[in-house]
Amino acid sequence: MKRRDLLTLVLGAATTGPLVRSAGAQERPRISILHSGFPKLTPIDLLFDALRALGYENDRTARIDLLGAEGDPERLDALIARLSAERPDVIIAVTSPAALGLKRAGVATPVVFMFVSDPVALGVVDSLAHPGANFTGLTFSDAALGGKRLELLADALPGMERVAVLWSRSFLENDALFKAVRASASARRIEIFSRELAGPEDLPRAFEDARLNGAQAVVFITDNLLFGYRKEVAKQALANRLPSMHTYPPEVRDGGFMSFGPDLRESYRRAAALVDKILKGAHPADIPVEEPTRFTLLINMKTAKALGLEVPSSLLARADEVIE
Repeated sequence: MKRRDLLTLVLGAATTGPLVRSAGAQERPRISILHSGFPKLTPIDLLFDALRALGYENDRTARIDLLGAEGDPERLDALIARLSAERPDVIIAVTSPAALGLKRAGVATPVVFMFVSDPVALGVVDSLAHPGANFTGLTFSDAALGGKRLELLADALPGMERVAVLWSRSFLENDALFKAVRASASARRIEIFSRELAGPEDLPRAFEDARLNGAQAVVFITDNLLFGYRKEVAKQALANRLPSMHTYPPEVRDGGFMSFGPDLRESYRRAAALVDKILKGAHPADIPVEEPTRFTLLINMKTAKALGLEVPSSLLARADEVIE
């Protein structure tokens, strides 16, 4: 090769290399949010707010796609296949079915998961400290909180002797959550009536069964599909005179009696921060999985009054939000 040609080649590479990277840097990052349930029936706007606060505003500085499987496993598989082909810059997997589905599909895109109770037991990550591969995120620590929810319900209802646990196996971790509730009840010498739910159409019969079996209250363990029927759940609990304990604040705002769990606003904010780290060059395998640090207790006093309950003032003082 002639010296002039060699210089042209070298200078051309030196000139075009940074230009290519600069053009790439100007492209809007693509973030896909995959929810295995009904995202628009959840406070998903908190996640968009958290991303916007970090500079990722949909259709302006980023492209953010919101995909909901609506509790349908086949639809979830189709959405995962679509994401595998499209390969966005980051996927936010909301709930364990979404995270587990992406893991099983072997997607190459970095994944930030949230609302996953035990990602190690599910096989999503190798460990919390060293996730491995392309997954990281936040645990929901739900199983560990099952016992605490039972305790708070007992504090609200002194003398409670029998509780119904209405739950679904559609979330694999719900079994561990049920066992945690049962263990806490045993320690307090409270009897448990376990009733598995077949779906939304089973709600009236399930609450009736709880009442007929002597339950004085209900611990309701939701799933993707049932979360969209929060008002029906609250209606059935009230019709059967059963104070209910829930996982998520929206369940209480829609008429449930109490909820206790990780602070949702914090969860969305921390998930957005992990996305930001990845988009700035961090690898998920090097980002430890985070655990909740803030928890919220909500009490719906309107529901309490409808049930004729006198909630102890000591418990009301501990509540982060009291709905009048």
